Amino acid sequence: MDRMSAMDAMFYYMEGDNTPMHVGSVAVLEGPVPAYGDLVRLLSAKLDRVPRYRQVIQPVPLQLGRPVWVDDPHFQILYHVRHTSLPKPGGDDQLRNLAGRIFAQRLDMSKPVWEAWLVEGLSDGRWALINKAHHCMIDGVASTDLMQVIFDADATPGDLPPSTWEPRPAPTTLEAAVASVVEAFTDPLQLVHRPTRERLRRIPLTLGSLAYAVKELAPQLIPQIIPGRNQPTPASFNGPLGPNRRWVWTQAEMADVRTIKGALGGTVNDVILTAITRGYRDLLMERGELLPDMVVRSLVPVSIRKPGDDRLDNQVASVVVDLPVGEADATTRLRLVREQMDRNKRGMGAVDAGAIIGLADFAAPTLLTLGARSMSSMPNRLTQTGTTNVPGPRVPLYLLGSRLVEAHPYVPVFAGVRIAVGIYSYLETFSFGITADFTSFPDVDVISDGIRAGMAELVVAAHARDTPSSATKAAARKKARPPRSRISSPRA
Repeated sequence: MDRMSAMDAMFYYMEGDNTPMHVGSVAVLEGPVPAYGDLVRLLSAKLDRVPRYRQVIQPVPLQLGRPVWVDDPHFQILYHVRHTSLPKPGGDDQLRNLAGRIFAQRLDMSKPVWEAWLVEGLSDGRWALINKAHHCMIDGVASTDLMQVIFDADATPGDLPPSTWEPRPAPTTLEAAVASVVEAFTDPLQLVHRPTRERLRRIPLTLGSLAYAVKELAPQLIPQIIPGRNQPTPASFNGPLGPNRRWVWTQAEMADVRTIKGALGGTVNDVILTAITRGYRDLLMERGELLPDMVVRSLVPVSIRKPGDDRLDNQVASVVVDLPVGEADATTRLRLVREQMDRNKRGMGAVDAGAIIGLADFAAPTLLTLGARSMSSMPNRLTQTGTTNVPGPRVPLYLLGSRLVEAHPYVPVFAGVRIAVGIYSYLETFSFGITADFTSFPDVDVISDGIRAGMAELVVAAHARDTPSSATKAAARKKARPPRSRISSPRA
């Protein structure tokens, strides 16, 4: 029986009327629009590689166990692949508005939890593919995403193999309940037999390792949990969510990120987080909410998937980063972000995050449900946003002979957090997909403009660091000048 992991179940339980928990993307392609039937046949031929896309979620009665994945005996791909067109002029604004409406709609949880939309009518002879899939299916890194298997590295589409898929019989309600009860007594998730031998041995239980983790993470965690020691955070970023979403994107060049890293230090993630910090700073300044020392606390997921691990589940941990929006200087913002990320890395290095997250599999399903629902409904002041960075391919991709020119990510907002940013890299470009609650962020474009401005100011600072001052140049020239030869006059 293919049971959900605890983390996947959490994403499933968090689904609600105002909390659609799917991720997605918008792929923009050049060339003639393919026929709808051709796209359907392509997706159908690839489904054997992503079995989740033909499975439905079967809850266990009385929450005796976590939900299980079962083959959909009535699977019909035509229900999941949709076809639409943009109004004229078919520019980016029209595409963003359409995608925002599609992403705001909940998936049908009684069917395989994904959709794909063929979009024609884009300007300049382009077309788009909008896709969304529930977060309980994919983690952005695993090979369980249909969008990762339909693209080719060659402009000439290959032959489509025939599918021989036949749905496997699903367990009956009674069988699912009995299996869950049996697991409650035989599976080590409850009785601590196997965890002691397999999982718990992976957790660093020595006092030294735990003390090291606390030492590295305490400077960041203590201000967040002790009343009166918190740095100010923007109140408008947290609160109830409505059913609608605003979604915009902006882009940055990888060459600029390399320039910044080379001159100012840090990693790609450090630079990206610093540019996003400028976006939030501009928004708060425009709203009149910015205070000295204010931070925007961001939850940053980190993949803990090991190379070669192709299990069909989410494997992510999270760290918290205080984005220093109150700091006016760009290079200082980068240094503050880099120092926090370095601490987080050292802390995660001291503790086996995968093993600790795996312990959630031992939690009773009812507790998982209560935890997920409380995260969705209770006020949240610990974090104000989320930031996810997923690396993409550095080679051109093709779909039905059309070249992929842009790819923009969508991430959900939930748990009282009204705004989040997803980053996806393709070729030499980063795309920032910004998701916001529709009512709370009519000014979401200020953030996308600020991200571009933040990257530009870091590039200027990087060039200034690489370019010595006039005095330094003069000193360097004088030092490099060869000494004059001294010729002594002959004595009389």
